[in-house]
Parts: sequence; structure tokens; C-alpha cells
Amino acid sequence: MDIKNKVILVTGADGFIGSHLVEMLVKTGARVKALSYYNSFNNWGWLEDIDLKDVEVFTGDIRDAHYCKHITKNIDVVFNLAALIAIPYSYIAPDSYIDTNIKGTLNICQAALDNNISKIVQISTSEVYGTAMYVPIDEKHPLQPQSPYSASKIGADSIAMSFYNVFNLPLTIARPFNTYGPRQSARAVIPTIITQIASGMKEIKIGDPAPTRDFNYVLDTCMGMIKLAECDKAIGEVVNIGSNYEISIGNILNVIKKIMKSDAVIVTDQQRIRPEKSEVQRLWCDNTKIQRLTGFKPNYSIEEGLKLTIDWFRNTDNLKKYKTGVYNV
Repeated sequence: MDIKNKVILVTGADGFIGSHLVEMLVKTGARVKALSYYNSFNNWGWLEDIDLKDVEVFTGDIRDAHYCKHITKNIDVVFNLAALIAIPYSYIAPDSYIDTNIKGTLNICQAALDNNISKIVQISTSEVYGTAMYVPIDEKHPLQPQSPYSASKIGADSIAMSFYNVFNLPLTIARPFNTYGPRQSARAVIPTIITQIASGMKEIKIGDPAPTRDFNYVLDTCMGMIKLAECDKAIGEVVNIGSNYEISIGNILNVIKKIMKSDAVIVTDQQRIRPEKSEVQRLWCDNTKIQRLTGFKPNYSIEEGLKLTIDWFRNTDNLKKYKTGVYNV
């Protein structure tokens, strides 16, 4: 499937990855409809910061089945990114994760089935794998719910796949590993390090520096999603999106310090430490499958992606949108 001139709905379009995906889809020639979470301020999140000349923006909530059926009419492809994603918040508000991530996915799948959508790309997360039992992690790796968030995403993936198995709903589950880049929430480790240094702090507060991650620049993640949407062979498949490169939190911090020429010292902040059994100690993506299906290869090295991300956060207008002295779960 060539998505050029196709009508594309992106849920969660107001978020970090969603807003970048909207921009990339417009550049490919798609006709984009963007769903932003409804609020009384009529604020469209990160969509406020991009050129929306060729984008139709809706506000609503995927927890409402009737609304999902309404917005999926006359749509060719749905990218379902709408989700609650903060792991620490899922410890204290797990019910909201079930409602949004699982029930919301059910609503989108049912609406897509009713409206004869040509393709759904359901966005998963590498957190569903938990701490690696073997590396690199391929799509056959066991799923381990080490947080209510990851449990909700396992549930969402299962709901989506059941619609493929039972109703032949054409969908692909895209499973990106750790994405970073401009506009990311400071809940994530890379933005929290960058914003603290950019604000002039001499003590950088982080959680556990030992876990490893497979970090991917946001434009590579979005490119992988689009390639999967265009790949008919990916229908009914779960596919990782990652770089096949592993680095520890401690080492990524040192790379950032070097680029930013910072001499700040590192301080362990206990409120940023996950419960022992909840911390995912190791994530390293096997991206063989997406390469085989689509030819996907990341365009950005970790150094290139970090430099672009740091440049964005160093812009005063961007940095002032972050509360660098406040830890937000």
C-alpha cells in the first residue's frame, strides 16, 4: 500500500511521537486527520508547534466508542498512538491505563471493523518484553508485565490481534523500542538529563543508571511506522522498530554531558527509582524482521540524534515549556 493521497487518522497526534508522525505523513503526500485529546482549553498539545496547513485536527477521546466510530468514517489507515505512557503514574492510577490503553484500543478496532478501514497500525512498546531473557530481543520473546503500564499495553496488543484473528481486521502491531527527540516529555530519561543541564543545574538527578536501552531517534521510529503501514506482508504481524544498539543510562548520560560540555555531577534521586521488580533492566532490539519486511534501517546514529535533540532543547522558547526543577511522574 502506498499511503500517498490516502486519508490517514493519527490518534495521539498531540503527543511527542504523534506530532512528528503527522509531519512526516504530510511530507509523504498523505491526507492527515489528527486526533488530539479533548480539553476545555482547546489546546492541541505539540500540534500547536507544527505547520497544520494540510492537517485536519479533531479533539476527542478514544475511550468513547461512539466517537471512535464517528472519526474513523472514510478513513484509509489508522495509526493508533493514543495511550497513557508514564510508567510511574501507572503505579498510582492503573485503572485509567486500562480504560485508555485497552478499552481505547478495543474501541478503535471495533470502529475500524465497522467502517472497513484498510489498515491499522497499533503502536505497542518494548516495555511489554520486560527485562530481556535473551538479547537481542526478537518478536518471539516472552511478554512480562513489570508495570501496570506494560500490562495494559500487552492487553491492548492482544485485543488488536484478536480482531485480526477473528475478524480479519488488517492490522500490524508496531513495537518501537525507546524513542527520543524534540518534544519528548521530561518524564523520559534523555530529556530530563538535557533539560537539567540546559537550565544550568550542577547536580543532575536521575534514577538507576545501570539499565540498558535501545534508543531510537523519533524520525526513525516514525519512518518505521510508515513503512509498516505500507507493507502488506506485515498484516497480522508484530514487528519491532529499533536500532539493534544497546547503551546504558549511565553511558548515555556521559555522551550528553560531553556534547553539552557539562561538568555537572550525577545524583541518584530515590523518587525516580522504580520498585525492584518493576525496573526493566535490559532492552536491546532485534530489528531483523522489520528489515526483512520493509528494508528499514535507522538513519540517525545515537550521537546525531542526541545533537539534534540537544539543539532543540537549548532553544529558549522550547526549554521554557519544561519545569526542570519539578519531577513529574
